[in-house]
Amino acid sequence: MFKRIDHVEIVPGDFERTLNFYIEILGFKIQMRLKLERPPLEEVVFIELGGTLIELFSVNEPAPVSIEPWQVSFRRITLEVEDMDKALEYLKAKGVEISSGPRVVESLRVRVAAIKDPDGLPIELVQRG
Repeated sequence: MFKRIDHVEIVPGDFERTLNFYIEILGFKIQMRLKLERPPLEEVVFIELGGTLIELFSVNEPAPVSIEPWQVSFRRITLEVEDMDKALEYLKAKGVEISSGPRVVESLRVRVAAIKDPDGLPIELVQRG
């Protein structure tokens, strides 16, 4: 009945900065960009990585982000990486701070690390196998 997650929506504090982060640093590609005249909504951009879509909303004066780790919400986006060490080296060279890890989760046979997007939204990196 249900097949997959189609897309995730994000309202960034600084739309262009966040769009550039996902495109220039994480390698997402723009699939569609629409200017809108529906205040406070100004623009919508769909970006794609490996078949997964994120929909970024440009909103006039978005409310500030409040990240409380155990509040009711979606907690994070997780990106699978081929090589954790190379991914972390690349991110550090781009000025992205590694907020945790890498560490091994033996029970799942994965390595994980974490970064944050420009608004501080958590992004987990996972290397399987």
